[in-house]
Parts: sequence; C-alpha cells; structure tokens
Amino acid sequence: MKMIWIIAVKELRDGLRNRWIAAAIILLASLAIVLSLMGSAPTGSVKVSALDVTVINLASLSVYLIPLIALMLSFDALVGEFERGTMLLLLTYPVTRWQVIMGKFFGHVLILFIAIFAGYGSALLFMVMVGGGSFEGWQAYFTMMTSSLLLGAVFVALGYLVSVLVKERATAIGSAIGLWLIFVVLYDLLLFGALLLDKQQVIDQKLFLTLMLISPTDSYRILNLSMFDGVSQSAGIAGLASNAGLNSGILFGVILMWIITPLVATLYIFKQREL
Repeated sequence: MKMIWIIAVKELRDGLRNRWIAAAIILLASLAIVLSLMGSAPTGSVKVSALDVTVINLASLSVYLIPLIALMLSFDALVGEFERGTMLLLLTYPVTRWQVIMGKFFGHVLILFIAIFAGYGSALLFMVMVGGGSFEGWQAYFTMMTSSLLLGAVFVALGYLVSVLVKERATAIGSAIGLWLIFVVLYDLLLFGALLLDKQQVIDQKLFLTLMLISPTDSYRILNLSMFDGVSQSAGIAGLASNAGLNSGILFGVILMWIITPLVATLYIFKQREL
C-alpha cells in the first residue's frame, strides 16, 4: 500500500503541475453555479425545488463532461509511459505492475474527487449562502456527487484498458474519443432507435431499463433521476425505477462492476505485456 500511495501522490502532483485540477474545479464550479441559478426558476406552472432541478441539470451535464475529463486523464497513463521510456525505469524500483496500475488509478480518482467535490460543492454553498436556499434535499445532491465520482472512475478504468492495448499515444486518443461517443451518445441512439422500430412492442418498460443498465452512463442517469422523490417528480419519471424492480444498491453495483472489470482486464494484459 505504501508504493501504491507514493504513485498516487505522484499522479496528484502531476495533476496540480499540469493545472488539471484547477481547470476541472473552475469548469465544474462555473457550470454548476450557472445551472443552480437556472434551477431556481419556475418549471411550467409548478414551482419545484431549486436543489432538485440542480441535481437533474448537473446529472445531465456530468454524463457528458465527467467521462470526458476522466478519459483525458487516463488515456495515455500507460502508453505514454511506454513511449517516453519511463515505464521501464519505473519498474526498476521495488514496485510490481499491479501496484503501478492501482497507484495511477487512485491518483487519478483523487484528482476527480477534488474537482467534483470542490466544484459541485461550491455550487451547493452558493445556493445556500447567496441564493437564500436550504440544505433540504442534500441527500440527492450528495448521491449525485458520489455517483459522478464513480462514473469518472469507470472511465478512468476504461482509459487504462485502452492505454494498455494500443501501441501509440495517437491511437489511444482516438480510441478514448470513440469510447466516449459509444457510451455517451451512440448507445442511447441505438436504444431509442430500436424502441421506435419496435412496432410489436416487444421492448416493454422493464426490458428497456434493463438494456439501459448495460451502459454505465445510463445506470448513472437512472440512479440520479429516479431514486429520490423530489428529483424523480421534477424529472417526470416518478416510480419508473421502482416499477422495474431497480434500487440504488443494484445501480451502484452495476457502476462498480464497470470499474472492476476494465481494471482487472488492464492488470491481466499489463502483466503479460513485454517491456
């Protein structure tokens, strides 16, 4: 654990030096504050909770932004080290390959943790202190921040898998962008296209939600938009997840599976790879 922590701190320092953390905090905080101001406006003829609307807006934003930040952090974590020749030097120290992977992983997740909780947390404080709001509904907001961190960890792990499979950094960039498009854009388009073409109504609500669970981004959406009454009512999908037999434990479990599986695959491939 000592070596893992040393590598994690090194990645954190690199993030500080490269301004990754500062840029992510400023970006997330700015967008979160803007969306929190939008959330205080009436929706239709009903005045809904500003915090509930902010959770909906930030969850929708995070599906696009958090995976992109995570992939940009991780896509060259291994292939970049190989290209620069620093991986061989690193492994001359008393450190194993799995410690290198896990150290980098915890370091990048720590960067995301600081960015998400500082950025989104500042928006919550802004609403309470400046906007005259309250902490009512903080559970949904905290769940959104925690699940955003887990979503980022998913794409850090996927970025490592790309990074260990390719031979060049340029290929890793293209593959990372492809992953982002598949999970954030294309899968949902295919799913809704299949729904539109389903004239026989084979795809019912339960099957549709099950198919959504295949994607970590959709699992994140369902978790944040349907697990809390105020948010689900504001989003217009009250009771959707419960009717399909889904709960927060299942949804968190699916997201955790998406973290563990790519990490295990990366560890196995990296162990077999010749330096």
